[in-house]
Amino acid sequence: MSEDVSINRRHAMAGLGLLSAAAALPSLAKAQGPAPKRGGAMRIAIADFATSDSLDPTLAETQFSQNLQWQLRNNLVEVGPGGKLIPELAESWEGSNEARTWVFKLRRGVTFHDGKPFTASDVVHSFNIHRKEGSKSQTKPILNQITSIKAEGPHTAIFELVDGNVGFPALTSAVGLYILKEGDTDFNKGMGTGGYILEQFQPGIKAVVRRNPGYWKSGHANFDSVELICMKDATARANALITGQIDAYNAVDTRTVNLLQRSSAIRINRVKSKAHFSFPMMIDQGPFASNDVRLAMKFAIDRDDIVKRVLGGFGAPGNDHPLSSAYAFYDGTIPQRSYDPDKARFHLDKAGAANLRVQLHVSETPFTGATDAAVLFKGHAAKAGITIDVVKEPEDGYWSSVWNKRPLCTSRWSGRINEDVLFTLGYTADGTKAGWNETRLNDERLNKLVAEARKEFDEGKRRQLYGEVQRIVHGQGGSNIFAFADFLDAVSSKVTHGELSGDWMLDGCRASERWWFS
Repeated sequence: MSEDVSINRRHAMAGLGLLSAAAALPSLAKAQGPAPKRGGAMRIAIADFATSDSLDPTLAETQFSQNLQWQLRNNLVEVGPGGKLIPELAESWEGSNEARTWVFKLRRGVTFHDGKPFTASDVVHSFNIHRKEGSKSQTKPILNQITSIKAEGPHTAIFELVDGNVGFPALTSAVGLYILKEGDTDFNKGMGTGGYILEQFQPGIKAVVRRNPGYWKSGHANFDSVELICMKDATARANALITGQIDAYNAVDTRTVNLLQRSSAIRINRVKSKAHFSFPMMIDQGPFASNDVRLAMKFAIDRDDIVKRVLGGFGAPGNDHPLSSAYAFYDGTIPQRSYDPDKARFHLDKAGAANLRVQLHVSETPFTGATDAAVLFKGHAAKAGITIDVVKEPEDGYWSSVWNKRPLCTSRWSGRINEDVLFTLGYTADGTKAGWNETRLNDERLNKLVAEARKEFDEGKRRQLYGEVQRIVHGQGGSNIFAFADFLDAVSSKVTHGELSGDWMLDGCRASERWWFS
């Protein structure tokens, strides 16, 4: 996925420090040709869910909750196909004061499901939920840069930042930063400005919504109703689509792609994405405190073998840092790390850790085929003298009970809107405080580089800064990132859509809003 990480970057005037963007939300019908049709009951099976799922915006962890949230609620800015930023509840935005001050002009005529008009006070309330003391929101680290948010009349919201951030508008599209009604703290009622109204929500089982007849987006939210169904087993999801019990599902098992493609009634949506798979090592615990042990683990995995046998070729080998060529500031000059048992043994000997034995905790929740990938890794590592005990964990509650709790586990990151968000959450000290830095990397130089890149207007200089960040993570981090994966969704041929977004599965988790029945 190519990404324009900030519309404003193209309009930067370094001498004045002024950045701005303004656009009307494009009509879906005009952008995609045939006019969308209304009607029908859409049924979507979701692989990633938990019985602890809720509609609390600070706890949006699973693909199920993200799909449901974007049925009910909107952001200020939306990410469209190709990573393009689309004005959503914000009609336009303008930065000044060296990108420290951001003024968002808000869309008029939008109402919440209960008829209350959308205003700037709702924006202030929604962002402050994440910023408040004790918040566990994943967005808190990236919102720490905000010093104040204020409403200037009903249709203007002003953000003041600690320092300049040329990509700030993109951050408002982040998961969790949905706009709620001022004063709303009963989140599970699902109140929002979105295209659907909540009818039923059973965490870990299903959710049912019906179309919002007063939705402000023309040509969107076309289904009469949508049912999201929790379905962990990949074979069960495939059978449900084949037999007509559902109309789409995410996270297709690559081993079933050929079977599904034999049916003219099914279409496979393959989208290049930023998603990466890894076996993160906590560098503050046990043997992984030694960088030589971490390097040994990285040299002891055959990335090409996993991409071929687990991903079925629907992806590419990773290189132990989170950026793929889908990111604007990806550094392709970093040498690709390859499988080398001899180098792994060298680093083990250097660390005094010969005959290393570790436990790798795994489930299918992060990605379909995760267990197979762990077993393959075990075989690869054995040739380097490393014993890996694969520990199968329960699927339910994996993100809350295993990930970021065990020294070595299985992980999936679906990518983020830009480099700033990804590195801030996943690799800085602020990310550790918020519970998102899965390796506990705390490098002072990296923290400084990320902060500098955030306010750098010159693209060449930003590229250099992010290049050094990638090299630090590649050389010293605990991220054993072995693969970048394409998104694979299976869809009934009776479902129609336009160009697909690659920031999340199922058209950026917005299939319910963007698709329709032909």
